[in-house]
Amino acid sequence: MLDIKFVRENPDIVKENIKKKFQDHKIPMVDEVIKLDEEARKVQQEADSLRADRNKLSKQIGALMGQGKKEEAEEVKKQVGLNSARLAELEEKETELQAKVKKIMMVIPNIIDPSVPIGKNDQENVEVQRYGEPVVPDFEIPYHTEIMESFNGIDLDSARRVAGNGFYYLMGDIARLHSAVISYARDFMINRGFTYCVPPFMIRSDVVTGVMSFDEMEAMMYKIEGEDLYLIGTSEHSMIGKFIDNVLEEKNLPYTLTSYSPCFRKEKGAHGIEERGVYRIHQFEKQEMIVVCKPEDSKMWFDKLWQNTVDLFRTLDIPVRTLECCSGDLADLKVKSVDVEAWSPRQKKYFEVGSCSNLSDAQARRLGIRVKAEDGSKYYAHTLNNTVVAPPRMLIAFLENNLNADGSVNIPEALQPYMGGMTKIVKK
Repeated sequence: MLDIKFVRENPDIVKENIKKKFQDHKIPMVDEVIKLDEEARKVQQEADSLRADRNKLSKQIGALMGQGKKEEAEEVKKQVGLNSARLAELEEKETELQAKVKKIMMVIPNIIDPSVPIGKNDQENVEVQRYGEPVVPDFEIPYHTEIMESFNGIDLDSARRVAGNGFYYLMGDIARLHSAVISYARDFMINRGFTYCVPPFMIRSDVVTGVMSFDEMEAMMYKIEGEDLYLIGTSEHSMIGKFIDNVLEEKNLPYTLTSYSPCFRKEKGAHGIEERGVYRIHQFEKQEMIVVCKPEDSKMWFDKLWQNTVDLFRTLDIPVRTLECCSGDLADLKVKSVDVEAWSPRQKKYFEVGSCSNLSDAQARRLGIRVKAEDGSKYYAHTLNNTVVAPPRMLIAFLENNLNADGSVNIPEALQPYMGGMTKIVKK
């Protein structure tokens, strides 16, 4: 969420930014919110003046009563009564106007970084760099669920009967591989100085609206019926929420955390919750990284975060590339985002396995996460997040890139300690 003062002083910049995100229907909102804000400030000024008068008149009543001037005191009381009625009216109006201002401000997109390429959707994202040599073997690579089934490692039919499409049972060596990847990712991030955390898997509505846009919320979140709780779509939601309404000491920044959680997503509007695949699903597990830092450090941390994901995938012999997200592909709170995509030898193309985002102070402003500087001044922190790994999607890339012609799957050296020393998964 932008600072309303910034919007007042820079309406043309805000409108141009909206155009760059191809959300022209929001342009009239800028003038509307400025007008509402002006009205709200006038109401607040009058209300503040009446509050000051009330305090002054209350003291005057006390003084008159002390002097025995009851009639004069009663006259002043009448004036206080009139002022109180007007003040109540103004306070109601003030609350109403502030709510309208906030509602609009919550949907006006954050100012994107100047380096972000301009484009309408993810088809116009820009490749930045490739890491590792993409290889297409001289044997046919089966669909990922067929590879898993060859090890008796997945049961989609039973999951469909139990919960519907978008769910799965992982079993045997494939289930072990899934857990091994998560454990390896955890230790990988701990070794890079991040603090490990297991957060709540449900959050309240004020945290939901603090960490994401309304469009994202509608498309992703599962609501717990009868309670003010939502299942998290990623542990970033809980992890950023951890700092809600906190004033952080500048000397303690940055907070660098890596968190494990299950994730639950409606995937509303997603084309094809696959019946036979685990690429787009309602439930999965993920290792995440988040950073809360000073504004001047967020660009540096952004580059460190996506590099962590690239480095981890390369230790597992998976070629990857980074993709700069264009303006139209950025969620409203983000100022910059880079996707990490893994190579799929079967499809002969890359697919997304992680996303790194810099949200500047947007989440912090919504959640009230401030920093107290050494001089006593306060400012909003910057927040960032990035996927470390998110199996089972990540397993698709792992299995395809480590598959042998005989159907066995190599276990890279880095992962072998987490698989009991196994160097290969072989068909039973």
